[in-house]
Amino acid sequence: MSSEESDIKTSATKTRILEATWQLLEAHHGQGVKMSDIAKAAGISRQAVYLHFASRTELMIATMNYVDEVKGLNDRLNLFNSAKSGTELLDTCVDVWGNYIPEIYGLAKAMLMTRDTDEAMAAAWNNSMNCLRDVCLSTIDTLEKEDKLAAGWPAKEATDMFMAMISINNWEQLTIEYGWSTDQYISWMKILLKQTFVNQGDSKR
Repeated sequence: MSSEESDIKTSATKTRILEATWQLLEAHHGQGVKMSDIAKAAGISRQAVYLHFASRTELMIATMNYVDEVKGLNDRLNLFNSAKSGTELLDTCVDVWGNYIPEIYGLAKAMLMTRDTDEAMAAAWNNSMNCLRDVCLSTIDTLEKEDKLAAGWPAKEATDMFMAMISINNWEQLTIEYGWSTDQYISWMKILLKQTFVNQGDSKR
């Protein structure tokens, strides 16, 4: 086998592992998925998984990056460039994040459950959340510059609250526990956020 053929085979095996990891985590809501389960789903041995990914943490982080690429996260983030106001930024944030959570929930849940005991996992998760926080901060800053931010909100505290309101824990309670659909979640979250952060005279539902 040539070096090029070997590289292609290695790449294909890695993709199978990443796909298997993603699908199993989503199917089991991020819980109880073992490396042996992933190996079986990918059609390889457990030892072979470790030849491609030295640890479970490395595999989780690689899977997160893989899912972001497959799901076109960068293209979704480009939607913010077309927002013309703070209110449109808010709507876009809820649309992008509200539609993305269901696609990554199992993976996110798995990372959340281990970040307290795994520094690398925590760093990867925090990096992702920092990107979301930047969007929330940009939205609040834009509302403030437009003089549309609701009275009494300092930018930092408004951003903190924004992040808390759209957290995965809140999404989980509303959709998994209470049975809200994605459309319901997005619609009501937009209303709630506008009532909280936008001067009501300027709000658009």
